[in-house]
Amino acid sequence: MSRRTRRALIVAFVATGAIPVTASATNGYFSHGWGVKSKAMAGVAAALPQDTLVTATNPAGMAFIGHGFDVGVSFFTPSPRGYEANNDYATQQVQNANGTFTLPAGGFVTPGEYDSSGDWFLIPSFGYNRQLDANSTIGISVFGNGGMNTKYKDRAVFENFSVYPNQRVGAYPDGSTGPYFDFSSGSPMPVTADVPGTVNGNPNGVYSATTPTGINLEQLFIEVPYTLKLGTGNQSIGIAPVFAIQRFEATGLEPFRQMSVKPDKVTNNGMDWSYGAGLHFGWYGQVTDQLALGASYRSTIWMTKLEDYAGLFADGGSFDIPAMFNIGLAYKAKPDLTLAFDYQHIFYDETHAIANSNDVDLSACQGAGAKPSYCLGGNSGVGFGWESMDVLKLGVRYDANDRLSLLAGISYNTDFLKTDSQGLFNVLAPATVRWHFTVGGAYKATKSDEFSLSLAYMPQETFDGTSPALTQTQSGSLYMEQYEITVGWNHSF
Repeated sequence: MSRRTRRALIVAFVATGAIPVTASATNGYFSHGWGVKSKAMAGVAAALPQDTLVTATNPAGMAFIGHGFDVGVSFFTPSPRGYEANNDYATQQVQNANGTFTLPAGGFVTPGEYDSSGDWFLIPSFGYNRQLDANSTIGISVFGNGGMNTKYKDRAVFENFSVYPNQRVGAYPDGSTGPYFDFSSGSPMPVTADVPGTVNGNPNGVYSATTPTGINLEQLFIEVPYTLKLGTGNQSIGIAPVFAIQRFEATGLEPFRQMSVKPDKVTNNGMDWSYGAGLHFGWYGQVTDQLALGASYRSTIWMTKLEDYAGLFADGGSFDIPAMFNIGLAYKAKPDLTLAFDYQHIFYDETHAIANSNDVDLSACQGAGAKPSYCLGGNSGVGFGWESMDVLKLGVRYDANDRLSLLAGISYNTDFLKTDSQGLFNVLAPATVRWHFTVGGAYKATKSDEFSLSLAYMPQETFDGTSPALTQTQSGSLYMEQYEITVGWNHSF
């Protein structure tokens, strides 16, 4: 390796590592693909190795990449994204000597449509592969696995889930229980005086929601793939230890402190970090001159707990990264035309913080005594209600000449929620996108250098639902639309 190339490699790696990896939620909160050319083909890569980021899908593909490195950066915008709350929340009639008053019958989201702010994110990637001998390679790839970001500034999403600061809570004139109001005027005025038979429902506003409301989840992966060719060299196996770093922050969730086993570990605790590792296995086979097959399995990435949010996530802040399975084929229909198909399964249902139901009556979690295990932060604490996800990807590559390749793809993923009654918590993570349309190209500028471009459009999808356990009769919807531009440079030695 020349000194100039070595210097370029070091600079590229350091620069990539210095840029924070940000949100890139497309298939749930996983990226739709890794590597510029793979992204331009809707993420297909299990049986079509094209660059050093193939290890993120199938580490066995690195056996056919050769000696070189890749640097890429994506400009990603999940906008618009947000929620719409309908004006159908439950109400109740309260009577006294001055008349009948209509009041909310519980927590509700203020009706209206709200977009999350923070529209553009920068996502770098880097990969390097070295040929050890004719049959084996070792490499390293650094990439963003995915993430999620929402920030609602216009008003606090959960502003109606707590009573006013220092408002008294007790028996209503009709015998029901709830927050006290000034019934002489019919106005919802806080009652700060000590009223016999009542309690302070929100001491000094500790449960009052603030803005911005939202979460920020970012994940960085480092894979170190080793590959070995088998038999005549048309097949390979790969294994890669996977190291992950993730950081998380939540804001504006104060009303849920009263429903948590650790009230001080729910929200507004700044950025928290966790670390973990797993394994990625893969196989690739050139079955005939025209057909190639590939398969891979990445284990759960077991992460340290997010201690600062131990009262928000199930199992005391546990947030492991789900396992993933890929199988694919690539078929060379003509010497200059390749078709590829991937099936991907993401095991969201195995991570409790993501999969546990939030369609749960949390009223028992608000008492002062011991709290049930399904309360926030408990061993069976409520989650986002996600199920496992299946993703179908179809890509095409046309080699126009020795220098230029044209790429395109389409993919579709199944729904992310188990039922339509678990929508509310997902205001924080509206992962509604299902279709992905991609195009791109790669141009070989020199014998050693290739530049690639990928454009992706994920049309807006809307999820309509309710959250009966939290907002009773109120309905609403989540929505998201996405765009992504990715550019990359490949250098071979």
